[in-house]
Amino acid sequence: MDGILDTIGGPADLKRLTLPQLEKLAGEIRGLLIHTVAQTGGHLAPNLGVVELTLALHQVFDSPRDKIIWDVGHQAYVHKILTGRRQRFGSLRQMGGISGFPKREENEHDIFGTGHSSTSISAALGVALARDINKEHYNVVAVIGDGSLTGGQAYEALNYAGHLERDLTVILNDNEMSIDRNVGAMSGYLSKLRTDPTYYRMKHDVEYLLKRIPAIGERVANTVERLKDGLKYLVVPGMLFEELGFTYIGPIDGHDLVSLTDVLQKSKHMKGPVLIHVITRKGKGYAPAECNADKFHGVGPFCVESGEVIKNGCNPAYTAVFGDALVEIAESDQDIVAITAAMPEGTGLKKFAARFPGRFFDVGIAEPHAVTMAAGLAAEGKKPVVAIYSTFVQRAYDQVIHDICLQKLPVVLAIDRAGIVGEDGPTHQGVFDYSFLRHIPNLTVMAPKDENELRHMLYTAVNMSAPVVIRYPRGSGLGVDTTEPYRKLDLGRAEELRAGKDVVLLAAGVMAAPCLAASDLLARHGIRAGVVNARYIKPLDEQLIRKLAREVGVIVTVEDNILAGGFGSAVLEYVNAENLNWVKVFRVGLPDKFIEHGSRAQLLAKYGLTGEGIAAVVAQYMQRFGVR
Repeated sequence: MDGILDTIGGPADLKRLTLPQLEKLAGEIRGLLIHTVAQTGGHLAPNLGVVELTLALHQVFDSPRDKIIWDVGHQAYVHKILTGRRQRFGSLRQMGGISGFPKREENEHDIFGTGHSSTSISAALGVALARDINKEHYNVVAVIGDGSLTGGQAYEALNYAGHLERDLTVILNDNEMSIDRNVGAMSGYLSKLRTDPTYYRMKHDVEYLLKRIPAIGERVANTVERLKDGLKYLVVPGMLFEELGFTYIGPIDGHDLVSLTDVLQKSKHMKGPVLIHVITRKGKGYAPAECNADKFHGVGPFCVESGEVIKNGCNPAYTAVFGDALVEIAESDQDIVAITAAMPEGTGLKKFAARFPGRFFDVGIAEPHAVTMAAGLAAEGKKPVVAIYSTFVQRAYDQVIHDICLQKLPVVLAIDRAGIVGEDGPTHQGVFDYSFLRHIPNLTVMAPKDENELRHMLYTAVNMSAPVVIRYPRGSGLGVDTTEPYRKLDLGRAEELRAGKDVVLLAAGVMAAPCLAASDLLARHGIRAGVVNARYIKPLDEQLIRKLAREVGVIVTVEDNILAGGFGSAVLEYVNAENLNWVKVFRVGLPDKFIEHGSRAQLLAKYGLTGEGIAAVVAQYMQRFGVR
């Protein structure tokens, strides 16, 4: 279908369009977003909300000379469409296709890669400082959402940017509130006044004249200044940003192209840091997303006509099993509290929040705060369970060490989305957690082989009076029975699933199932492979490892974590420390690289973490080293 979008090869093409053409283009982009994400999955609602804002940014500024830096990247699809990637947009988040996030190596208009929140202002300030050091002249714009502004790093950056007083524009994309007519009118008037250069000239001239009055001029000027500041607190929105050193403009309607382009044009000529507060509607233009923005924030493939998500697999997800189990266990334990960092739905805590509202805390995008707050709760006798995605635990690493483990406080970290996550790519793959957690003193690290074992691990963890990590993957479980009574697991004890005489596959967490499949495949070639469910990444079942070393002599560790410093490394360290020099240990896991985006199944297959892949590697090891 021919349309205006077909004529847009890059941002420069927007500058020739009239307002009606831009509005028509906005509709075409929304159609492309809806129909593409319906096939690929992705962050639909946030992108539908920033269509006009992105059009205005690219019409007013000259990317890539002017630098536009997106926070998180959840709202960067429109930016990708307008910067030469429209023809490839159908490959969004698919293996070999374009990323769902800004990516420097993908396009020159992606100034700064991102995937985690609250970083854009820091990055933009760094770019602005480099510009000034080099004595160059271009605009730097950071686009940050109201959700990302709950992250502490954003305030650190605002504070320092205001202190430095460098030219920098921050767009606050606020999609959680609507514009009240009266407030909007007043704010529109104030914004227009404050972006008018005559305002600054008048302010300077009045102060100059007052100070020239003999004897009392300075006092009068100071009094007027104090009165003016007091009144500003009453009538001017955004005084927090003003006090941090920013000129605040807004709120303005983020779907009004005329207002957006007018304010952006004027902001280009303002000195010092400027914050433009833009109100947008998440999911705009697609009724199901407007009515259920949370569901369509990050969504899998769906039916465009009905908005119904197309489900893959019928087994309950690990996340849902965790959420249900926590509610059940908390019914009989009043000390259990649950904490999330802005993801009650994604971490499975919505049921807990509804059942125990007084014991549930959503701290916003503030993982370090969540972890230290949990430590405080634990210090006073509570049993906090902090549910965070693996990739975001990285943001609270110091707090895990210093505030929880050093003090031996009984906090349970429920680490969701561990291992290969899939289409969100390298910024979201949870493939480092074994490596950065297992060496911390006082910390127990568990990984269940299936969703039922996850229940028992949760029950064990909340009753341990010690720091504990439970690490589990994204997606559906194996479909095992999850109705049996809860029981405590013996600390540091693995589970032998299958005996073997030639080799033993020592599986970490959900790698147990593909190891069992590999054992079946190896049996066809006369290789008798035992399988052990490690259960504990730390402490290791040292007694069992010694037994396997003595009886079998070949151990293959399997993990969905990078090999460097992971579970296999822990086994090698123990074997070396105990001088078990007769046993051969081989490791199967992920290489020393950032794992690209693609479906979880595709990536597991690519990196040999399926039954077939594991069997092939084990057979090669045994043949190469002559261990049979």
